[in-house]
Amino acid sequence: MELLKAIRDRRSVRHYRSDNIPDEILIEILEAARRAPSWANTQVCRYIVVKEARVKEALQDCLGPQNPARAAMVEAPVVICAAAQRNVSGCRNGAPVTNKGDWFMFDAGIALEHIALAACNFGLGTVHVGSFDAGKAEQVLGIPEGYSITEMMPVGYFDEVPRETPRKPLSETTYLDRFGEPLLKG
Repeated sequence: MELLKAIRDRRSVRHYRSDNIPDEILIEILEAARRAPSWANTQVCRYIVVKEARVKEALQDCLGPQNPARAAMVEAPVVICAAAQRNVSGCRNGAPVTNKGDWFMFDAGIALEHIALAACNFGLGTVHVGSFDAGKAEQVLGIPEGYSITEMMPVGYFDEVPRETPRKPLSETTYLDRFGEPLLKG
């Protein structure tokens, strides 16, 4: 699958079949994350691949009762959790070098989107899960001091093809030279 097709076809999937993902595909997906860019090549992200049902159930308990990804946490055959080292990316001597602060979330976001696109390439669905009790999830996964869990991503073969969600047109989101100046005229 070519990259632009994967970008167009990727959807947030919240219901999965229980079919296992072959290890060679899982490794390819994780390779995509490993190759993601990071601030000054700091590579602060670490990935925990969760397959065990009891661990997935414990992670599901970290989500609020209204979180639409709750079922996905246990239905998907794999949940990839990202933890990132703090005070390294975007920092020198442990202090941020820009007004954006520590860049660990930025680096993790890039890496997890690489996972989402690589998974799409193999006909797999994913959903970015960011609303959860991070402290509780860190305990479940044994995340060490100095790292923060940033995201959990169920990965698997989807039960049904999710519908495309509407996107704003470029004319509403993209400008030329200055904010508010239309890129596309007419």
